[in-house]
Amino acid sequence: MKYVSVVLVLIGLLVPPTVLLAHHGSAGYSTGQPVTVSGTVTGFKFENPHCIVSLEVKDDNGNVETWQGELTSPNHLIRAGWDAQSLKPGDKATITGWRAKSGATSMWITKTIVNGQELSTAQGN
Repeated sequence: MKYVSVVLVLIGLLVPPTVLLAHHGSAGYSTGQPVTVSGTVTGFKFENPHCIVSLEVKDDNGNVETWQGELTSPNHLIRAGWDAQSLKPGDKATITGWRAKSGATSMWITKTIVNGQELSTAQGN
């Protein structure tokens, strides 16, 4: 019984790091095929664990699509010069990143341009 307890404790110590590494993986994104979309910011969540940008984007046929882009944590973005007001509803933004493999209008953002000015994520990614 003591042996079983020790094995369970060891498994418990090994599982959390594995789960944390999986959380920060890029398996859900097409990292070899970046995509760029431009539109109007409809929301910006400056919250842990990852900041979220929402955009309304017109497709090639003029239909409006809602795109969501995920960034790193607020902690990292603050060090790169961001704050909770870096993106506001109505701002014009262009985001580039890795699109979700599922085909959803979602991406991991690697570059952000707001009202013509690039916001650095160099220290945040």
